[in-house]
Amino acid sequence: MMMIRKAEKNDLVVLANLAALIWDCSVDTLFHEFSETIAKENYQFFLKFANDEPVGFAQCSLRYDYVEGTKTTPVGYLEGIFVKEGFRNKGYAKELLAACEVWAKDKGCKEFASDCAIDNMDSFYFHKSMNFTEVNRIICFTKVL
Repeated sequence: MMMIRKAEKNDLVVLANLAALIWDCSVDTLFHEFSETIAKENYQFFLKFANDEPVGFAQCSLRYDYVEGTKTTPVGYLEGIFVKEGFRNKGYAKELLAACEVWAKDKGCKEFASDCAIDNMDSFYFHKSMNFTEVNRIICFTKVL
């Protein structure tokens, strides 16, 4: 059975394990971060299951600060999306994104946005295939004081 559902507090371990596969953070760090985030009204996690196995997730939020290229507020924002190897190219990420978009629309959003690292071509092509429009490219700098 294939399904997507909103994640709940008892899904935090699953979410943290999936997120650790794409973000440079420990499962423990992500678990604690998600423990705080999942309780907030402006954030939502979705899980994708294939035969009762969690195979992907998406994290979305409502952003009230300026979001590059948008004109309204709040803006629905895709914070992260991931589908495990072996389950890709089956439309699961598209389904997860659709769940995020419905959630954002239900929260009053007129626009939905996202970002990706400038060198993450897989993410770039995913966004383009999901009808996102590229609005800007930036390079960020830092230095030690």
